[in-house]
Amino acid sequence: MYLFLITFFLVYVSMHFYLFLKAKAAFTFGPLVSIPLILFMAGMVFSPLTIRSLERYGLESAARLTAYIGYTWMGVLFLFVSASILIDLCRKTGLLRIPPRISFFIPILISMSIATYGYFEALDIRTEMVIVKTPKIPKSIGRLRVVQISDVHLGLIVREERLKRILNEVKSAEPDLLVSTGDMVDGQIDNLTGLAELLNEISPRYGKFAVTGNHEFYAGLANSLDFTKKAGFKVLRGESISVAGILNIAGVDDPAGKPFGLFADIQEKGLLSTLPQETFTLLLKHRPEVDKDARGLFDLQLSGHVHKGQIFPFSIITRLFYPVRAGELNIIDGASLYVSRGSGTWGPPIRFLSPPEVTVIDIMSN
Repeated sequence: MYLFLITFFLVYVSMHFYLFLKAKAAFTFGPLVSIPLILFMAGMVFSPLTIRSLERYGLESAARLTAYIGYTWMGVLFLFVSASILIDLCRKTGLLRIPPRISFFIPILISMSIATYGYFEALDIRTEMVIVKTPKIPKSIGRLRVVQISDVHLGLIVREERLKRILNEVKSAEPDLLVSTGDMVDGQIDNLTGLAELLNEISPRYGKFAVTGNHEFYAGLANSLDFTKKAGFKVLRGESISVAGILNIAGVDDPAGKPFGLFADIQEKGLLSTLPQETFTLLLKHRPEVDKDARGLFDLQLSGHVHKGQIFPFSIITRLFYPVRAGELNIIDGASLYVSRGSGTWGPPIRFLSPPEVTVIDIMSN
């Protein structure tokens, strides 16, 4: 957690410094412009901490306004830096011959255009259909429909309107089983009034199950679990359960809980090996990593966490850490893995080339 925060702030400061140098090269301004610009940038760098402090003291409206400004700026800045670096490379290789001022305004136009589009893409919840055929589902059942939501990040930005959009897709699918693969909440969750009740409106015949993501621990595990249970989900923390004798479902904690001393450290192999192998086994796990020791002990793992990068080209970076493909069924040494792009947004309320999704998995007898 601390390593992530330190790395994040170093990178974020560097991005602001790069923007400052580009602006100064384009306009050659003096201290009268430099000082206010530096102060603004400092405010943006520390806005995530400001947001958490405002939440902690119950100043929700101020926290929400700061979140929209600070996190939108974060997304625009990332897009600007990405476009500007590409233009700089083209200039250095002679592919582009443009003055510094033009090379400053082009990435501004690109980043603002993409951010505007990305705001609306983040609201465009897609339904992704996945079909899994197996002899382990009784022919009398025919089809078992599992609906997955992941990385909703309920908090200051993802609220009632966005949650209703997500749940409309869930309701339309008419699930037999609803699962959440972590990060249902985001940051401080002291005031999520009415959101658990919206989730409670959905009552599939075989129930609702969830696992922890990293943000459940960042937000405070006790409050996160309390909210998830009020929303009608059974949280599986190194646990498994048989669903009407048709399906085994198991879930494990996210390792983000380890530094907090709250991680339910249950080995997947030990957990899954106790389950009847003739019954289809569904594994819920926040991070899209397949435990090599657990292969062959489950039939399908559902994960999220990476948001497919959320804003391209950040997806290139996430592929370095999680090389599995998002948005389609992956077969890894005979183990099936589906990685959701996520249903909400973390940080910037923007998505680009990574639309949010609700996943409908039809497990069918063959």
